[in-house]
Amino acid sequence: MLQLTPHHNIHVAVAAVDFRKGIGGLVALCEQVLAYDPFGGHIFVFRNRLRTAVKLLVYDGNGFWLCHKRFSEGQLSWWPTSSDETVSLSAAQLQIVLQQGSPMEAQLPQPWHELENVA
Repeated sequence: MLQLTPHHNIHVAVAAVDFRKGIGGLVALCEQVLAYDPFGGHIFVFRNRLRTAVKLLVYDGNGFWLCHKRFSEGQLSWWPTSSDETVSLSAAQLQIVLQQGSPMEAQLPQPWHELENVA
């Protein structure tokens, strides 16, 4: 089972992605465009052009998970804008995005102790 924990490094692709891409296409995108190792246990988050769906890709040491969420109503109310290819989010912020909220408007507490990169 896939769980979002504070230990995960979560990378959100800023640009929209062609959702016809499956695992192989998204792995190639991670390597070639985002410049990350898709086998490193990071969670990668992508959105479609219309902002009506998201995909999460993660390697768990045994294979890839590809999770696809299509919203039954509306669109994503928030998505990062940046000149960089990716933006990092915390697990709590990603949960808010997946519920069509804005993590920048949420009053999340600051972590009292930064987690070390365990990857």
